[in-house]
Amino acid sequence: MLWGGWLLLCALVNAAACGALARRPDRTPSASPRRTLLAAAVDNWPARVYAAVVAAALGTFLYAVLLSPDPGFAGIWPLLAAAPLSFLAAAASAPAEYHSLPWLGTLVFSAGVVLAALVNAVLIGCLARRIGSTPTRG
Repeated sequence: MLWGGWLLLCALVNAAACGALARRPDRTPSASPRRTLLAAAVDNWPARVYAAVVAAALGTFLYAVLLSPDPGFAGIWPLLAAAPLSFLAAAASAPAEYHSLPWLGTLVFSAGVVLAALVNAVLIGCLARRIGSTPTRG
């Protein structure tokens, strides 16, 4: 029940961010749309703080899996920090756990969490840009 509620809350926040971004298009010219989009993940404080939280959670996970004798439920923290897209990373890493290479599942999960966090950081950064910019009325 708690997992379902958390997933719905994360999906609602992402949908609200996407809706706010789609409503008011950016009117500033840019050199490269891809560079501008990825810059939103690191050029403001909310996105930086979010990226730091996910990096700390992923670092804790990697320490627990690779260096600790008992990792326990270390994968929960990066999974929740980068939700809801990180649930796809968990689903993609499940078959890799049964491969002959023991580190492959950890690599797939970590890469999936990083990509999910990047998407969320871009959404947070773009939303912070929209909220921080003052609309011009003429």
